[in-house]
Amino acid sequence: MDSLTQIVLGGAIGELVAGRKMGNRAVLWGAIAGTIPDLDVFFRVFYHPIEAALVHRGFSHSLLFSLIVSPLLAYLLNIATKRAYGFWLWTQLFFWGIVTHPILDMFTNYGTQFLWPFEARITFNSVFVIDPLYTVPFMVLLIWAMRLDRNSAKRRRLNRIGLIYSTAYLFLGLLIKWFVWTEAQAYVKAHQLKVNRMMVTPMPFTCFYWYVLGENNHQYVVMHRSIFKDQITDKPVVIERGPWRIQDLSWAETNYNRDLHRFTSDFCLIQEQGQRLRAYDLRFGYTGKLTGEKVNFPLMGFEFERNESRIVDTKMYRTNAWNFVDFGYYTQCVFGRATVRKSP
Repeated sequence: MDSLTQIVLGGAIGELVAGRKMGNRAVLWGAIAGTIPDLDVFFRVFYHPIEAALVHRGFSHSLLFSLIVSPLLAYLLNIATKRAYGFWLWTQLFFWGIVTHPILDMFTNYGTQFLWPFEARITFNSVFVIDPLYTVPFMVLLIWAMRLDRNSAKRRRLNRIGLIYSTAYLFLGLLIKWFVWTEAQAYVKAHQLKVNRMMVTPMPFTCFYWYVLGENNHQYVVMHRSIFKDQITDKPVVIERGPWRIQDLSWAETNYNRDLHRFTSDFCLIQEQGQRLRAYDLRFGYTGKLTGEKVNFPLMGFEFERNESRIVDTKMYRTNAWNFVDFGYYTQCVFGRATVRKSP
């Protein structure tokens, strides 16, 4: 999830664990604990872009990291505060503040390597990385609680309501995902679409509008589903996979095909752009529903520079769609009132 959300969650955890003893200091240190796993972004410069994408949400988002770092930080803070709160309270604050960060990230489509050193990433694909309906009410309740005396029963109640709300929202996302998945499977079968495997994930900023991606040996099938409609109403978009596959990529030096398989979960569309290749990660969707169909390209992936037939340079690729975002049209899509508009 985004940094603000992780700060709010960490602050609420800090208040739950140590608010009665520390007051707002518990919220502050909980917020700090909740941001620690994302410090791995500063190590990206030392890695190849594909490796860097895997390093993020790797070791720092694991249970092992939480178990190692929490007592170390607790020891230092306990000494710095002259043992005013005790080593065990600091340990609990940092452990729960850190470990809830990757647990929350599991609900996004990027997932976390929570069981590091095992390579598998755990992802539930049920909430977008920025979701105001999750964050804003949670944040309001936490700020409200912080304004009350640390011994106030109302303060503790408000914080618990925020945590219960945030947890319930995550389970709501799972429930909606199951509904969308079931409906999408029925739609694929009813319309005799060739799909070997399929994934569903929320569209930006909402759990009420979903992106459905299906795949077969030759094509990708893209659909969208609003829970405010009876069924998928837009005509599915069929995208030809073309001749390129990850295993066809040839590298001048280190071969990163295995890492690209891992990162994209094989939902990878490779297209030629002159002397360049772009490997789009289709799990992150297309820009069409964000831009009112003005721009419709995959949101992100990698761009490769080739020398003859070998890849010599790689960089992260992101479509610059935000200049074209049509929030009015996107809002209509979210609430199921939009009609299909073709790109000009």
